[in-house]
Amino acid sequence: MKKKASMVALALLLMLPFFIHAQDSNFGNWLIYIGNKKINTKWNVHNEVQYRNYNAVGDLEQLLLRTGLGYTFNEGKNNVLLGYGYILSENYIGNTNNKISINEHRIFQQFTLKQNIGSVKLNHRYRFEQRFVTSDFKMRFRYFLSLNIPFKENSPFYFSAYNEIFLNTESAKFDRNRLYGGLGFQVNENLKLEVGYMNQFFETSGRDQFNIIAFVNF
Repeated sequence: MKKKASMVALALLLMLPFFIHAQDSNFGNWLIYIGNKKINTKWNVHNEVQYRNYNAVGDLEQLLLRTGLGYTFNEGKNNVLLGYGYILSENYIGNTNNKISINEHRIFQQFTLKQNIGSVKLNHRYRFEQRFVTSDFKMRFRYFLSLNIPFKENSPFYFSAYNEIFLNTESAKFDRNRLYGGLGFQVNENLKLEVGYMNQFFETSGRDQFNIIAFVNF
C-alpha cells in the first residue's frame, strides 16, 4: 500500500510543473471512444473516435477517426500495429471568429509494451506517423507513457495518468506535449470509463481539456 501511495505521489509531483507551465490556456472538452476488437488470441482491430471541442461542446476543434490492425505477442505484453487515421481540423483564423477546415490523412506504425509492478500497470507506446496534410507531407514520432493505479485491491476505481511527447523529423523538433491525470471506473472486463484533465502545451502556449473517455473491448 505504501508503494502504491508513493507511485501516486510521484505521478502528481511529476505533473505539477507542467500544470504550472501552462500559460495562456483555453479550456475545451474531448469526447473519446477507444475500441479494441479481438479477432483471435494474436490479432486485433483497433478503432477510435475523438470529438474535440474548443469549449464544453458544439465548437468543433477536431474530429479524429483512427483504425488499425495489430498483432500481440510475448504473452500479451507486446503489440505491433499498422494503422490509418483521418483528421478534420477546424482552425480559427487569427483573432477572428472565422475558421478554416484542414483535412489530414495519416498512416502510422506503433509498438506497445505493458508492464506490471505489483498492482500498478505501466504502458509504453512508440508511434511513428506519416502525415498527409492538404498538399504537405510531414513525419512525427510520439512516445506515450501511462500509469494506472487501483485505489485498493480489487477496487473498480483507479487513478490514471500519462505523458506523451511529440517530436517532428523537421528542423523544429519539438511539436507538443500532453499531460493527463484522471479517475477511472472498470465497469466490467470489456468496458472502462475515465474522466480527467489534460494539458497540452507547445513552445509558448498551452490548452486545457476536460476528457471523457470510454475504452471498449468486444
